[in-house]
Amino acid sequence: MNNYTQYVGIAAGIFTAISMLPQLIKIVRTKKAESVSLFMVIILLLGLSAWVLYGWLKKDWPIIVTNAFSIVVNVLIFIFSVRYKQKNGDGN
Repeated sequence: MNNYTQYVGIAAGIFTAISMLPQLIKIVRTKKAESVSLFMVIILLLGLSAWVLYGWLKKDWPIIVTNAFSIVVNVLIFIFSVRYKQKNGDGN
């Protein structure tokens, strides 16, 4: 049963980690980010950082790796959202 639990946790982490990839791809392709809530991204980054810390304290690599990947994706979403919101706000 323990291995089953580990596999479920790893699968959940992977799905969570890749969940924002479609949003990132859409922002990069369309160069538009008007509908992205930067406040939501910041809150999500804080939560993901807490999960990485939790994983670090528990020495749980699946939690660390999947949430660290999520942080990278969401930092990119934040960067591109700021970039494209400013660019589009200037009339470009």
